[in-house]
Amino acid sequence: MTTSQLLTDTIAPLAQQVNITPEQPPGANGLIKIVNWLSWFVMLAGIAALIYAGGKFAWERWHGGAVEAPKIVLGALVGGIIATSAGTIMTQITSAK
Repeated sequence: MTTSQLLTDTIAPLAQQVNITPEQPPGANGLIKIVNWLSWFVMLAGIAALIYAGGKFAWERWHGGAVEAPKIVLGALVGGIIATSAGTIMTQITSAK
């Protein structure tokens, strides 16, 4: 037996396709419900941060002082973009093709 034939016979079983059927793990419905609740909380927190920043904008405009509201708005917007992108990325990764 030659070396190349021995190598081919050894590696051939590793190259075969394995068919896997995905199954939902036990308790996944509860986990999905918690993740949905967290996504609603993140959205509501972002809206609350934008409302707070709007009020702070008005307060800073009326009374002067340090301008901190743009940082809050920027943080809320970046956080919203990250939260929205995470959901889309995970949907694309976990969707069956």
